[in-house]
Amino acid sequence: MSRPANPVAGHRLELTISDIAFGGEGVARINDFVVFVPFVIPGERVFAELTEVKKQFARARLIEVLSPAASRVEPQCPYFAACGGCQYQHIAYEQQLLLKRKQIADLFQRIAHLSSEKVAPVVPCPQPYGYRNRVMIRSQWNRPEQRLNIGFVRWDCGLVEDISRCAIAEPAINEQITNARANPPPKGGIKLVLRVAPDGWDVPPDSFFQNNFFLLPRLVETVREFARAGGTRHLLDLFCGVGFFAIELADLVESFVGVEYDRAAIQAARRNAEARKRTNGEFISAAVEDALPGILQRFTPEATTILIDPPRKGCHPATLRLMREKGPAQIIYISCHPATMARDLNILCAEGVYELVQAIPLDMFPQTQHVECVAALKRSKPGV
Repeated sequence: MSRPANPVAGHRLELTISDIAFGGEGVARINDFVVFVPFVIPGERVFAELTEVKKQFARARLIEVLSPAASRVEPQCPYFAACGGCQYQHIAYEQQLLLKRKQIADLFQRIAHLSSEKVAPVVPCPQPYGYRNRVMIRSQWNRPEQRLNIGFVRWDCGLVEDISRCAIAEPAINEQITNARANPPPKGGIKLVLRVAPDGWDVPPDSFFQNNFFLLPRLVETVREFARAGGTRHLLDLFCGVGFFAIELADLVESFVGVEYDRAAIQAARRNAEARKRTNGEFISAAVEDALPGILQRFTPEATTILIDPPRKGCHPATLRLMREKGPAQIIYISCHPATMARDLNILCAEGVYELVQAIPLDMFPQTQHVECVAALKRSKPGV
């Protein structure tokens, strides 16, 4: 099939979906011309309407699935395909796991030049719905209908989709959504974070904590297994938040240091360590790129593991360069954004300075494009 002649928005065409891109959109190809279509599955033949046309690609909205895949299922949420929170509810959960593993492996190969064999199968979530312990809802005045919408931003525009519940949120979160709707803010434009506090952990309102309690024990187990295999005596937990991983791994090392820019989170980390009687470490409030040079001077690289769990944007280039130059025997990298993780691993593993031992994805975000991944790296060459 050749590129459609003079394609314009509004043009309708039949497409065969060949892949799902990282981000959740289906990929259809007309020779070298790519059309991205949401809410589809590889192998499906669909009817779609172009909504945006560029020189080498276009985006389209799905009109009809002409030949559905065997893995297509009925979404459990009435707002799916409108609300921007989920991308994969139409795909059987087992297929979601295979899809996410392929996406990670492809990113690692393309960006970091790492073998796909190093990427393990995705660890499934024991509860694929009703798992989120934190959501952000927004309010927006619906001028045409003269009412207040309370819900999530739509995937296709900046408007708020009015919702009464969220299928992937914990029941307690849905109770909070009901309360928010019963007591709406006086005007639109309000953002409201709804959260279920983790048992036994001090977490300030604006500080980070993992959003899935159901798979969290397996995440901890994965990180502990990597740390134990590293056999080091010291742990540096960068972007440590409220100290979760440093505290969970403290019994495996002689000493630890946690670093976090969020001052409230560091104060909570100290309280969390005290509550768990973790006395072999300290927590420092600072930007990682500022604190790391001094901290590295205190520890023998051969006896040190660095654990990094950065925000979605990944690590500062100076931090990666410093780890290459003076870095530890082991790096454990935790990320919810495989693309930026692959970018950072490409820097760390360049010229064979570090070797990827294994990457284990964990599906902390079922029904969505997102996936957590834990990668273990070991030092192969002296710093460069």
